Amino acid sequence: MADGTVETRTPRAPWWVRVLVVFVASRVVTTGILLYFAAIQAKNPWTDAAPGYAQYSRIWDGHWYYIISVVGYPSELPLTADGHVGESAWAFMPVFPTIAGLFTQATGLDFGVVASALSVLFALGTALVFYRLLLRFIDENAALFAVVLFCVAPLSPILQVAYAESMGLFFLVLALWLLVGRQYWALIPVVAVMALTRPSGLAFALALALHVAHRWWRRNDDPFPPREALAAVVATVAAGVSGLAWLLFAWAVTGSLTAYTDTELAWRSAYIGYQQLVPFTPWWHGAQFWIRFPLGWVLVAVSALAIVGFAVLLRSRPARRLGVDLRFWLASYALYLLAVFFPQSSTFRLLVPLFPALGIVAQPRHPAYRVALVVLCIIGQIAWVQIAWFVDGADWTPP
Repeated sequence: MADGTVETRTPRAPWWVRVLVVFVASRVVTTGILLYFAAIQAKNPWTDAAPGYAQYSRIWDGHWYYIISVVGYPSELPLTADGHVGESAWAFMPVFPTIAGLFTQATGLDFGVVASALSVLFALGTALVFYRLLLRFIDENAALFAVVLFCVAPLSPILQVAYAESMGLFFLVLALWLLVGRQYWALIPVVAVMALTRPSGLAFALALALHVAHRWWRRNDDPFPPREALAAVVATVAAGVSGLAWLLFAWAVTGSLTAYTDTELAWRSAYIGYQQLVPFTPWWHGAQFWIRFPLGWVLVAVSALAIVGFAVLLRSRPARRLGVDLRFWLASYALYLLAVFFPQSSTFRLLVPLFPALGIVAQPRHPAYRVALVVLCIIGQIAWVQIAWFVDGADWTPP
């Protein structure tokens, strides 16, 4: 300095340390919430009263993953008394239970310990890659706050239990990173693993198809050389095949082309009976079940308004800052959900792959806004665990 004084500046922690601190702090909060509900949990189909964390983390679908890790998938589809395909392991993708099973056998630890530890590690990986992905589009302050929201979101307890969500999200955010970087050949194995972890391959294939069409349309301003075009088209086709791979594998093992979809439909039979899978009709059936017509039109109207609102959000200035590829994913996955999923409590969990939209929500900087969001998210965690994870007798609100 000119006056002889020395200016000192506190060194900032590396970016990955900041993300790690956010992640660890969020896990402390969420673990406390889960342990509280475990302590008051009554005896249920999966555990005795007041189970430990490992046991509590492997209830609901976690038990299906445990079954798969031990005995695999049935070669014959189980049938109900009236001849319909019943619930079975075929509704669950193989990557997560296979890896968790291998580590369980290698370590001798309880499946709940291994599976929840895997979820935590993949969730951390997701947070780290998500931060780096967002830095391509927004400043580091907004990117870090988006990570905060990801870590404390109402559904964030799912990131540390025996579910495949964390692993699926990790491969999703890695695939988005590669897509934004136009590394098409590297995308192929990542999307293949992702599609066999959680149902997402067809939605990603649509996002890739939109990406290819957009690049071709803008080729005069943004060159799309033949080698890149070939790689992008091959990656798109590969994503589509990956999205159908589990359906085809289930067919090969059971002899039924509809083994996977019939098994998925068995879960909604408790609500609306056995139905055929007709795209875009599940939300109509949901309106009939939850409210009944003519009041069911209220749910249809609310859903339509939500769709319009989501479309407007994707056209907003903060959303445009994220570039076209992340918005292609958000639109493609939302369309996929509308096409095939029946609206019920599990739908909230199925919305989690829309988490890149947090890059939009995180951009406003007003402290009151950000504090309010974090508080609301933590309250949302408590509400979600109470409504969906906590087992209360005959429970129609699975996570």
